[in-house]
Amino acid sequence: MKMIIAPSILSADLAHLQDEVDSIERCADWIQIDVMDGHFVPNLSFGVPVIRSIRTALPIDVHLMITNPADRVEEFLSAGAKNITFHAEAVGDTKARKSLIQAIRAGGATAGIAINPATPLAAVDDVITSVDLLLIMSVNPGFGGQKFMESVLEKVREAHAKHPNLMIQMDGGIDESTAALCRKAGANNLVSGSFIFNASDRADAIATLRGT
Repeated sequence: MKMIIAPSILSADLAHLQDEVDSIERCADWIQIDVMDGHFVPNLSFGVPVIRSIRTALPIDVHLMITNPADRVEEFLSAGAKNITFHAEAVGDTKARKSLIQAIRAGGATAGIAINPATPLAAVDDVITSVDLLLIMSVNPGFGGQKFMESVLEKVREAHAKHPNLMIQMDGGIDESTAALCRKAGANNLVSGSFIFNASDRADAIATLRGT
C-alpha cells in the first residue's frame, strides 16, 4: 500500500494559510484538518469555514476530536471532506459507530476511527473491518508539538498483523526518526505538522517521512 503523508495545518502559519497549503500541494498526499470542540479535548481549532476557504486538489482529511461527531458530519461532508475520522472514545456504541460510518460513506467520503494512546486496539474490534482507516494516536489529542509515545507501536504491529490491507494512520510527534518506527511497525499513513511546516525544504521533509 502506498505511503500517504498528510500535513496537519494545525502547525501551519494560519495568517498565510493558502500559501502554506500551496507550499505542500505538489509533494503531499492529503491535507489533515484537526477539528477540536473544547470538550472532547481541551482546545478549540478549525471549523467548516476554514475548510471551505482552502483551495487545493489534495484530499482533505478531517480528524474530528469532538464529543458528538454524528451531529457535525453532514457539514464537513458538504465542505468537501474526503475522509472523516471520529474517535472511538466519543462514540462507544456499536450501532452508533456503524451508523456514523454509513453516513460518512453515503456522503461520498471514506470513514476512519481513531483511538487514543491509552485505548486498546480491542476497543474497535466491532467496526475495524467496516472502516477504511484506523488512526492510532501517538500523543494525547488536543495540542500540536507533543512527544511521540513509542508504546503505541505495539498496537500498530498488532493491527497490521490482523488486518494487513487496512490503512493505518499515525498522528502525533511524527518526524524523521519516529516516521521510520511507524513505517516498520506497519503504518502507511503519517500525519505530521511541526516537522513539515517548520522545515526550510518541505518537499524534502515529506520525502524523508516517506523513507525515500
